[in-house]
Amino acid sequence: MNRLARWARAEWGPLYVAVREPLRRRRWQAVPMTLAAVCLTGLIQLVQNQPWGYRPVQDLGAVRAEDPLWLALLRTPLSLFVPALDLPVWGALAQILLAFGIAEICLGWWRTLAVAYAATLAGTLYARLGIWLGPDSPLGLPASDAWVVDTGPSAAVVGLAVYLGWRYGAYVTAGVVVLAMVVEVALKENLAGKEHLAAIAAVLVVCAVGQFRSTARRGSSGSGRPPSQSWSARRGRDQRRSW
Repeated sequence: MNRLARWARAEWGPLYVAVREPLRRRRWQAVPMTLAAVCLTGLIQLVQNQPWGYRPVQDLGAVRAEDPLWLALLRTPLSLFVPALDLPVWGALAQILLAFGIAEICLGWWRTLAVAYAATLAGTLYARLGIWLGPDSPLGLPASDAWVVDTGPSAAVVGLAVYLGWRYGAYVTAGVVVLAMVVEVALKENLAGKEHLAAIAAVLVVCAVGQFRSTARRGSSGSGRPPSQSWSARRGRDQRRSW
């Protein structure tokens, strides 16, 4: 049991410490962007289920690979908050509240949106590439997927989970997320699953660039301390008291 507790502290301790104090001190005021995103998603769900609202939501936030690229790029930001009609909206709201909330506290609202958008955009662009490659390619998609409506926060949530795992040293958790997406594609090969893998690939590139820049800065400053030790040194006794 002690070994499991030590592993949990090593895996999630830095992330827990980063989230706990702002959330305890400010509560819901710590995540204003997340709350706005949850409200926007709920509102869009309500509107798109009205006879008069379905078409405007589709025109503003529904992305398909058959659409002109410029139109898809215009619709992609809002598409992140358009719940899929064939899935329960509560799932999308819970995903946004949890993943966006933790990310907003740890990264700030603008970096959270940047990572979420990069992951979503990677999935959107992959759909076009996959259809161009065709179903005979391991990375390809059938032509019928060009008409599939591509909306929802799932690619952004997956991307944020992997990014947070890298940033705070929760590498096992990030690896489990990646493995789950690979298994999803293996069991049920569809557009959504492969878009999740594309989102992960994009975020891993962002992580690699961030790691390279961090290593370069440490080298130029003459510090040979690994990232985890540097974090511990900065936190000092405050970190040890937290656990």
